[in-house]
Parts: sequence; structure tokens; C-alpha cells
Amino acid sequence: MLKTLYIENIAVIEKTSIDFSRGLNVLTGETGAGKSIIIDAINAVLGQRTSKDIIRTGESSAFVSAQFEDVGPAVAAKLSELGFDLEDDVLIIQRSLSQSGKSACKINGRPATVSMLRALGSSLINIHGQHESYELFSADTHLGYIDSYGGTGLQLDAYRQAYSEFKVLQKKLREANSDESERLREIDLLQFQSKELFDADVRPGEEEALEAERAALLNYEKIASLLNKAKRMLEGEDTVGGAEAVDIAATAIRNAASYNPEYEALGNDLTDIYYNLRDCLEGIGDAIDDLESDPLRLEEIEERLDLLNRLTRKYDRPADELPALAEQMQARLEELLNYDRSRDELIDACSAAKEKALSLADELSRRRKEAAGVFAAKVREEMRFLNMPNVELIPQFQTTELTPDGVDKAELLISANPGETPRPVAKIASGGELSRMMLAIKTVLAATDDVGTLIFDEVDTGISGSAAEKVGLKLREVSRDSQVLCVTHQAQIAALANHHYLIDKRVEQGRTFTVVTPLDRDARINELARIIGGVNITRAALSHAEDMLREAES
Repeated sequence: MLKTLYIENIAVIEKTSIDFSRGLNVLTGETGAGKSIIIDAINAVLGQRTSKDIIRTGESSAFVSAQFEDVGPAVAAKLSELGFDLEDDVLIIQRSLSQSGKSACKINGRPATVSMLRALGSSLINIHGQHESYELFSADTHLGYIDSYGGTGLQLDAYRQAYSEFKVLQKKLREANSDESERLREIDLLQFQSKELFDADVRPGEEEALEAERAALLNYEKIASLLNKAKRMLEGEDTVGGAEAVDIAATAIRNAASYNPEYEALGNDLTDIYYNLRDCLEGIGDAIDDLESDPLRLEEIEERLDLLNRLTRKYDRPADELPALAEQMQARLEELLNYDRSRDELIDACSAAKEKALSLADELSRRRKEAAGVFAAKVREEMRFLNMPNVELIPQFQTTELTPDGVDKAELLISANPGETPRPVAKIASGGELSRMMLAIKTVLAATDDVGTLIFDEVDTGISGSAAEKVGLKLREVSRDSQVLCVTHQAQIAALANHHYLIDKRVEQGRTFTVVTPLDRDARINELARIIGGVNITRAALSHAEDMLREAES
């Protein structure tokens, strides 16, 4: 449940902290006092799209923090999926907004993204605003309610997986059935390109090896001169060479060692150097013997490198990747040449995938229809309690082609008065009827919903009197299983709250401030009297308010 909401610089709210409790929490206040701002702040911290215009005038940033307790296994699982831990069963989510349009988010003190808040928020709070009632006009939402009540999530996921596989195969089949001339053109091109690449027979590392060999041939004279110079320095011509000089030095040191053994190691080191130099000298000699100038070979290398450069430019691939490209072209070519066989296999696979999707859709449809009847009956009973005694609610199904949601188009048809034929909600429902129908749906779904907090923003739109009292009783009933926050203008609903908060707007030094205050019993009586009687609170209004509160407490 939502334990604490802290708001800073959101619209007319400078700073406020609200501690909510279990049960039914009601927020009341004058029109324009800022009740909707509380909902806007909650939406912001839940990761919903938020405009920078929500930031208080004159401030550069805004901040909202929400602390939740006893969040339950569903939220813990979602946190784990997002890479966060639940600490002592307490969850704190925060969001900062700036005038630049950027936002910073945190989950339990660790950086997060807006999308993470949004994914988590759907498991924490379910907000029913004034606009949501009008979603009942769209039959598309009705199927979602039925799925939620029927618990068809696993079946729907399995169907959507099968549907996705079918659509992929269907797309491939359409592509296979594309224009024959295009297929022949691609075959001709692939035959030419793959032959060109296979004929080139490019070998891994060939380009680097050829460039190294070309460099050796182009610099034959320089290499020969340098090798001969090294050989002369080591073996000498008219004078003693380096190798012989080291040998002479080694002999001298060994002779000295016969008089003083401490020179023996030095003599051995010089002897090793001498033999290493002899090996180097032999290696240089072999290199000179192998060195050759071959203009014909150089010409062959130049032609081969020119071919490789042309192919790499043409196909926009490094030379080492050209063999793999040739294999890919050959595979595609074989697919096109074996068009009929591949197409027949694709038709069979597509048909099998469609049958699987249809089978899963039929099972999903059966489950939905079973759930829809029970769901409609329960919603109907809730609506009858909410002062709609003659209401009838009939689920109507139509079979469609395969869609991401199955083969069902479902709509709840309503008749609010005796003798009327049930018709679409948009045809006959008034604002008050919409509000009560939505509350009835939320009440029925609350039993199957893992979300711990439900928020109703002015669910009393279009109703009054006993209907408003019935709505309040229903909200209190729902609050036994879930925490409920309700913004209302109706005294009948406010009187039934377990916890009552006043949203009050004040003007100080030319600036507007909104303050949220939890009310004690006496303050609740005054607020209920204000709602009943308006600006001038009479003794009769106070007496009526006290009676309402006493009756609600009994």
C-alpha cells in the first residue's frame, strides 16, 4: 500500500507530505484547491508521461517520492525482474523533473529509468480517473476486463506467441509469392555474383600476405644492400668481423680465468654470444641466397591485389569476408532455384502455424465466454446495489479473423431501464451511470487484482443522494481488501472514509499554496458541513454532518 507521498514544487503545491493508511482514504476540498494535483503527482512518480508545465511557477525543478509498504510477491517479482531488491518489505520510488524536460528516477535509492517506474507502477497502483469511465464507450476495453476477471493471461500469452509465429511465416509466404520476374532477376544477379566470388577463391589472410610479398619484391635492392652490410660487419673482409672479434675476446677471458676463476662466467657468456652471432650470420647468408628479384611474380601480385581491391569495393566487405558472402549468395540462390519445393514447405508450415493459433484462440474464446457470463452477472449485482435496480448487462461476442487478441470481439451491452433492449454503453449510458458501472467493474476485478492500492478520482461524477451513499459503501467494501484513495465532492462518500484529508488552497504574499491536512473528528464534521451547505455553514448543516459521521461509524 501507499504509505507516504511527498510532493515538492508540483503546480500550486510547494511542499507537502501525506501519510496514508489502510482502508478508505478520502480527499476533499474546494474546486480548484489542487485535489487533481495529488493524482498528477502520483502519476508522475509512477512513470507516466508528464509535462514540465507541472513544475511550480518560478521553480527550476520538482520532486515526488512515494513510499510503499507490504507490497506483496507480485511487486517483489517485478522488482527482481528489473534488477532491484526489496528491503524490509519497503519500496521507495522517486522522480525529479526539471525545466529542461529531463527527469531523474530512483528505486530504493538506486538510479532507474522512467520506463522502469512505469513497469513497476502498474503493479502498485490502479488509478481510475474521470476520463476512464468514457473508455467504457470503446468495446475494445471490455475484452480486457473479461480477460482480467477470467485470469486468461497464460492462455493469451501462449496464443500471442503462436499468432506471432504464424504472422512471420505468412509474411515469408507473401514474399515467396511475389512477382516472378523479380525472382528471376535476383537469380540472374546471384548467379553472376556468386560465380565471381567463387572464381576469385579468396583465402583468409591472402591480402596481407600478398602485400608483404609485394613490399619485399619492390624493395629488393634495399634489402640486399642491408643484408650484405650486416653480413660484412659480422664476418669481416680485410679486418676482423664482429663474430671473430667476440671469439677472440672470449678466448682471452677464458685464458684469464685459468689464473682467476672469477672470470670463467664472463668467458662463458662471451662464448655463447659468439655462437649466437654465428647462427645469425648463417641466417643472413641464407636470406641473401633466398633473395631474388622476380618482375613476373610482382606483376602477378599486383593483378591479384587489384582484383581483391575491386571486389572489396564492389561488395563493401573486407577481403576475408568475401568467401562467407559467396556462401550466403549460394544459399539464397538455391532457395530461389528450389522455389516450388521451398514454397510448398512454407505453405505447409504456415498452415500448421495457423491451425495451432486457431486452436489456441478457440480455447481462449471458450474460457472468455465462460468468464464473461459470471463477470457480467457480478457487475450487474454491484450496479444494482449502486441504485441501478433494473440494470441488465449482457456480454456479446463476435468471431473475427485472427488478431493479436484472438478471434473475439466482445462488448458489454447495457439496459438501464425495464423494457429497454440492451444496447452498447455509448448509446444509452449517462455520466452517473458510467461512473457507477466503472466502480462496479473495479469492485469485481479487485478480487482478482494483485494491485494493493486503488485510486478513484471523482468517481461520484453525475450522482448524488442515496446513489452517492451507495458508492461510498461500495468503496468502503473494496477498501477491506485493498487500500482505496478517493477524491470526492460528495458528503455521503466522505462520511464513510476511514481517513479524511482536506486539500486547502491559500494565498500568501501574492502566491498560491496548497496544503494537505489530515482531519480529526471535529474537523471532519466542519468539512462535511461545508460540502453540504456551501460557504455559510449553518447549525443544521453541522448537525446533519455529525449525524452522517455517527451513522458511518456505527
